Amino acid sequence: MGENTNVPLLLLDSQTLSYVLGNGEFRFTNLKFDEAKAIIEMNGLENVVRCYINPEIDMALRNYVKVEETAFPYKETHEILVGQDAIAIKFYVTASGTQPIILGDEGQQAKKIRNVYVYCQHIIRLK
Repeated sequence: MGENTNVPLLLLDSQTLSYVLGNGEFRFTNLKFDEAKAIIEMNGLENVVRCYINPEIDMALRNYVKVEETAFPYKETHEILVGQDAIAIKFYVTASGTQPIILGDEGQQAKKIRNVYVYCQHIIRLK
């Protein structure tokens, strides 16, 4: 965890992560879901800021990271401060190796076209 305790933990998605990486040196650490959950809970609801607008990130936090409360205040941000921590919740999408066709509830055909994976990274700005 970072040394800058006067700033909130930032929750980012891939898009907002690309904005904040413009200046500085950063360290990235891949996190297991339980590690991401522990960091978020350790900071407390009052010290966590949501920097994304994608509702699928909230779904991933609830369903996979198992964070019960995802009503974090929103703040647009363009940088991570030196010593500030962030967690990026990222989606990795691949084409489907198989494309089975299934029938929906009303008999319509649906085809699997992609696989979606979610993972978390801890980011801290070093300089």
